[in-house]
Order: sequence, then structure tokens, then C-alpha cells
Amino acid sequence: MTQAPEDAALRRAVPPVICYPNDSLPVPDLALYAGARAGAEKVAEVLAPPREAASFEVKAGQFFRISCVGGPQVGDLNLWNARELGERFYSGKTRALHGTHVTTGERLWSSFPALRPMATITDDSLSWYGIDAFGGSVHDVIGTRCDPYTHNLLSGGQYHHCCHSNLTRALADHTGMSLAEAEPHVHDVLNVFMCTGFTRDTGQYFMKASPVRPGDYLELFAEIDLIGALSACPGGDCSAEHSSDSAACHPLLIEVFAPVAGALAGWNQPPVNGYDRSHGR
Repeated sequence: MTQAPEDAALRRAVPPVICYPNDSLPVPDLALYAGARAGAEKVAEVLAPPREAASFEVKAGQFFRISCVGGPQVGDLNLWNARELGERFYSGKTRALHGTHVTTGERLWSSFPALRPMATITDDSLSWYGIDAFGGSVHDVIGTRCDPYTHNLLSGGQYHHCCHSNLTRALADHTGMSLAEAEPHVHDVLNVFMCTGFTRDTGQYFMKASPVRPGDYLELFAEIDLIGALSACPGGDCSAEHSSDSAACHPLLIEVFAPVAGALAGWNQPPVNGYDRSHGR
């Protein structure tokens, strides 16, 4: 380590500046969504088995709920535009706009060049958790997803039920693509129910036992037509490890709800980003 300069304390004391002040972001009409949800009827459900993923579809204007139904369990969520898989959830930009963890009223944004809300979080039974004494919080957009490549790099072996592989199989089965065709579409996730943060001494990404319990849920409103895939992570509640069969794992339930006709009067799907894409030429 190099020797600290004489003004080191002054340099460290410079106050931070928020990179992307979000006061100008379009505000979702949560009251409208709540009214539409109140009269909505369930139109579909699917269960993501332990250490597996399940795919589902949600039409624009519908709601989908991810519920803990068997025991503490973390889920890795991917979302795609159902009409164009190239538009997919962009966890990095969601993190930059909202923070490391998301909750009610915040949105999941899509990739360039569309960069628009794909889904809005309308209800979160774990919103009470906040940020704990370790700096941990729930529903993170920090982590990527457990994957067989990193597992092989760090531990060796060929583990096939990492979330990356689970999501790849789910998308391939849903679309009819081969695994090789589907894998490039799998992307960084929303870690539903996962409790994570960064250590203060080393800056390392950490996980701890999720506070989720049966009956807890995260509910979202689909702003555009979506294909989703949810993996019930092999880490279970992620209290100890992942990428193995050692953790106790449980299923996750995905339910889709459709509002009654007219319940979303005045709502429109968000347009794609207004940048002209000329890139200065």
C-alpha cells in the first residue's frame, strides 16, 4: 500500500454527489394501479420448483406476484419484452436510478435503446426491512446470478442448477430455442427476497439469511408485454452458500392477475426512450 498524502483526510471528506438525481423520473400512478389491482382476477399461475426455474407471460396492464410458499427462498428474476427479446431488464441502470435494492413505487428499467419501465413494484410485504446494521437490504439489483462458470472458476466441477442455467433452460423451453440460442438472452437479475449488501472493510458483496417467510410476496405491474423467468435459487435463503445441493430449498409461486375492463382508464404503455440515436453524427 502506498503512503497516504498529507491531505488524505481532506480528500476522503469530500461529500458524495448522487450520480443520477431521479426527481425528474416519471412517477407511477400507484393509486390507479391499486384500484385496478383491487378488482383484478387471477388468470394464471406457475410454480418454480426448488433449484429450477419457471417461465411465465404477463400482458401489459396485468399484475404478477411472486410469493414465498414453502419456506425461506430467494428467487432470481429475468424479464424480456415478449415481442422483442433484445429489450430486457437492465439491472445496472435500475440500480443507478433507484439504488442497490428496490421496493414499492420503484421500477425495473429495460436495456438500451428502449430504456423505459418494464414493470413497477406495486406491493412488497418486506418493505419494513429497510437497511439493517450490516448494510443489508432486500430485493437487490447488485448481484448478477449464481452461474456455473464462476462456480467452475472458484470451485471446479460442473453444477447445472445455478440460476443462470435454470433461467437458460426455462427460456429455451418457453420459446423453443436451443440452449445455445437462449443463453445469450439470460441477463443480470432482480434478486427477489435476497438480503445483500457490501462489507465496509473489504467492499465485498455479501448475502445473509433472507427475512422472507411463507406468505411474503413481491408484486409488480407489467408496463409492457413481458416474458418472465424465475429461478428458485439453489442457495435457498442464501444464509450460507449457493451453487450446490446442500441448502434447504423451496418453491416460489408466480401468479398473474388481470384487472377488469376500464380499471386502467388513462394509463398508457411507456414509450421507448426519446433519444434520437444519432450519437453525434
